[in-house]
Amino acid sequence: MEFWLAIIGAGASGLTAIKCCLDEGLQPTCFERSEDIGGIWRFQEHVTEGHSSIYKSLTTNSSKELMSFSDFPIPEEYPNYVHHSKMMEYFRMYAKQFDLIKYIHFKAQVCHLRKCTDFPNTGQWEIVTEKNGKQKTTIFDAVLLCTGLCMQPYFPLDSFLGVEKFKGKIIHSSAYKNPEKYQDQRILIIGVGNSGIEIAIDLSHNTKQVFLSTRTGAWVVNRVSNDGYPLDVVYFTRFKNLLFHKLPVALINQWEERKLNMKFNHENYGIKPQHRFLSKTPIMGDDLPNAIITGRVLMKPHVKKFTEKGVIFEDGSTEENIDVVIFATGYNFSFPYTQDSILGTQTNKLSLYKYVFPPHLEKHTLAVIGLIKPIGATMPISELQVRWATRIFKGLNKLPSGNDMMTDIVKKIQYNEKRYTAIQINSLIVQYIDYMDELASILGVKPKLLSLLLTDPKLAWEVYFGPYSATQFRLTGPGKWEGARNTILTQRERIIKPTKTRPLQSSTNTKVTLVPSFFIKALICLGLLAIVLTYL
Repeated sequence: MEFWLAIIGAGASGLTAIKCCLDEGLQPTCFERSEDIGGIWRFQEHVTEGHSSIYKSLTTNSSKELMSFSDFPIPEEYPNYVHHSKMMEYFRMYAKQFDLIKYIHFKAQVCHLRKCTDFPNTGQWEIVTEKNGKQKTTIFDAVLLCTGLCMQPYFPLDSFLGVEKFKGKIIHSSAYKNPEKYQDQRILIIGVGNSGIEIAIDLSHNTKQVFLSTRTGAWVVNRVSNDGYPLDVVYFTRFKNLLFHKLPVALINQWEERKLNMKFNHENYGIKPQHRFLSKTPIMGDDLPNAIITGRVLMKPHVKKFTEKGVIFEDGSTEENIDVVIFATGYNFSFPYTQDSILGTQTNKLSLYKYVFPPHLEKHTLAVIGLIKPIGATMPISELQVRWATRIFKGLNKLPSGNDMMTDIVKKIQYNEKRYTAIQINSLIVQYIDYMDELASILGVKPKLLSLLLTDPKLAWEVYFGPYSATQFRLTGPGKWEGARNTILTQRERIIKPTKTRPLQSSTNTKVTLVPSFFIKALICLGLLAIVLTYL
């Protein structure tokens, strides 16, 4: 019997949803409101209402090895941090490899999603779509909502005094495209998230002056880390995650803050936050200290009040002749095509079991994909969410009772409230490794470290001490991929390849230092075995 499944959105989450449905023998139909795949990654010169948008210079904050789909690595010749144009190339390769495009209905706006009234006890759904001015109603056995987090620009104009008097231009960061049109202007950017900092740097080479206003400050990290490796490659390993959970939080905060201040003193540069390092996601801002030290970007406190031509800041200082104010204040998420009773949504709040399933539905045939704020990459998480959801739909995995799901939801919300500084989407923050392992354990695809250590110590080494890539979840269990082992063992080569474009003669010293590595690894493997046995 065929199982028909609807997917809303053909961005990164929607594409992997189609692929995972096909892997499980389901019949997917994807509805995409625009004329192309890619979602937020697809650059557009003009802003389309209801469509998330990016700027021309945008590159990823996660490296390619940790943001690739688990059975389709980003090409080795691609840089470790990928420009949005190359991300689109990757999506097109992914879609071509698995023949996904034929399942997508482009320019199909989803107008309504509601429970099927003709068959109320089946868990089926009615979806009303509009294309070329004509509406169509279709019944599906299950639905995956893959529209993501960045849906509606958050524009808190009402919280600023005098904003209606300001005669300059006010835009949201989603409307920013490139710096050319702002030549020789004075720009104020409100907000020091990733977008705020990156846009400030992008503008600073063309404008007369950029002011970057922040209420709380931020800890600023670099894409390039130890030995020139990408930051997440160095920090996101199973071994370091164990240390993260075992060491005192105060010690980690002190260590990381000291390390960041050695690069540039955050207090001297006016960016020091009110919170500790682990209380909020750090911001990627490689060039920010250079922009500040050369005067291209001036840090300012929060805006207290707008005037006709400028602003007054909370410290009493003023800046006049401001031409443009850019609100880099993030996004709200919503599902305008659903009834509130289906998802129980409030503004930026949604109760989902493991951030995927609404707990109150009688039939669990609806799943939300990619609606998380990970400290790490989103794409591999979306893929693992879909792999789990499709097996729930097929009855191969089961969900706990509604009460047990609500208990888990409340527990996670309380943890985030205690752990992280209050932000707009605080309840959606997840730790990359912890959350991926949680889903992988439920799905039955988490690597068995002890078994690997005894049967394939080389692979065990890379799984435990190497970069935490999603390919680990293709080694065993449902969706096992024959290329997983080789992909994991060659990931360091793919990291180095795009940077090592000028061949150099290897020195004798380099070769000598590699000789004892076997003995070092053997000792660490024995320690690893002891750790595994301790926690069995």
